[in-house]
Amino acid sequence: MTPIEGKVPTRLALFHGLGSIAYGVKDNGLSTFLLLYYNQVLGMDAMLVSLALMLALVIDGVIDPVIGYLSDRTHTRWGRRLPWLYLAPIPLGVVWYLLWAETQQPTFWGLVGLVVAIRVLVSCCEVPSIALVPELTRDYDERTRLMRFRFLFGWGGGLLVMFLAYNVFLADGLLKPEGYRAYGLTGAILITGAVLVSALAQHRVAAGYPPPVRSKFSLGTAFAELRESFSHRAFVILLIGGGLAYTSQGITFSISNYLYLFIWRFSSTDLMLFPWVLFASVVACFMLLPHLHARWGKRDTAMVAALLGAGFWVTPFLLRAGGLWPEVGTPASTYPLFLLFFCSNLFSVSAMISASSMVADVVEASEEQTGRRSEGAFFAGNMFMAKCATGLGIFVTGQLLAFSGLPQKATPGEVPMEIIDTLSLTYAAVVAVFAVAVSLVIRRFPITRADHEARLAALAAARANPDAEGMHP
Repeated sequence: MTPIEGKVPTRLALFHGLGSIAYGVKDNGLSTFLLLYYNQVLGMDAMLVSLALMLALVIDGVIDPVIGYLSDRTHTRWGRRLPWLYLAPIPLGVVWYLLWAETQQPTFWGLVGLVVAIRVLVSCCEVPSIALVPELTRDYDERTRLMRFRFLFGWGGGLLVMFLAYNVFLADGLLKPEGYRAYGLTGAILITGAVLVSALAQHRVAAGYPPPVRSKFSLGTAFAELRESFSHRAFVILLIGGGLAYTSQGITFSISNYLYLFIWRFSSTDLMLFPWVLFASVVACFMLLPHLHARWGKRDTAMVAALLGAGFWVTPFLLRAGGLWPEVGTPASTYPLFLLFFCSNLFSVSAMISASSMVADVVEASEEQTGRRSEGAFFAGNMFMAKCATGLGIFVTGQLLAFSGLPQKATPGEVPMEIIDTLSLTYAAVVAVFAVAVSLVIRRFPITRADHEARLAALAAARANPDAEGMHP
């Protein structure tokens, strides 16, 4: 396919972002409702459910780079990515529905099989879809614009099914199996429809025979090329910085209910409102980020945004520990929290989008060295890192809870204050340390706007004169 010159049409950017709804729906279901459904509704041991999820995550993480590599090598008249986006979403929708249509306790390996199938099929949709970003445009800012739409639709899809679950499907109780079947069917329709519509809307632009692959496929060649791509200095920096960021995010996501219930004493109404505060912050980020990148570029925006996001997040924890925060559980406490968490998520998502867009810019830096475009491999490697780091974050959360001494089956408001203070301050310190580490690592990312534009010019010259010594076509 030929990259679009200038601004990507808004219609195309919207439909490209639409495909990330599948990822948002999957994340919402697996992280929010699956353990409750299989443990409390179907009666499966909670440790077995957690073990099945972790095992599926490990298997999927190993498979992701292979999917990216195979996507890079797909050679059809529909291009490299579209065949995956046409073939994967229908079986994904079917398996997603089956996951929530269980009426009896499954076997351990049966659950592992379902979750692995879902994770692999989601990767078959998400990796080729996000790999289209550097193919659709080589413009430094337009890549960020496409990523903004992806994050907006990903968050929106996840929050939409969460809202429907609480207010429609499970309104009569979280332990009613009928509600989960409706939840699964709705999610399956959203997943399948979003990916197929996204692919069809991009067909005219993305279809067409790609350049022939130079090397013949073999396992040895595959792993050698993946190793070469993943050893690129700029990508290694992003993997380390992203690993730190996603570990911190994994800690926050997995400990969030403990924070909201035991430290901040959110009411049920507060818990219903809070997801929309977060979504509003993503919308604000969508609008603000282009101005930040225009002034400071992706790298510096990611550095500063990571620090600001952590700063806004830990501020109320520190003020509370110093006795300067209003009484928790009251509107005087909750509404300022919403404001600070809004600002925190705005900057944290800004850092994540910036880093994701930076992955796209590594593609040309690698192409300059290897003569090979490896969009799928790079984004699959980035997803693999995110999954492993998220799992590590969940593990760290367990250690924080054990260190604080929070008892099992604790009741909010009845836990000794010294335990709450230990949990609060330890968690805030961990978040702050990770934010500083992320900023210091990302600071070393070598690709700026000027570097990227100079590299595009050099690659264009090399394609025009493929016989020039030392240049790859």
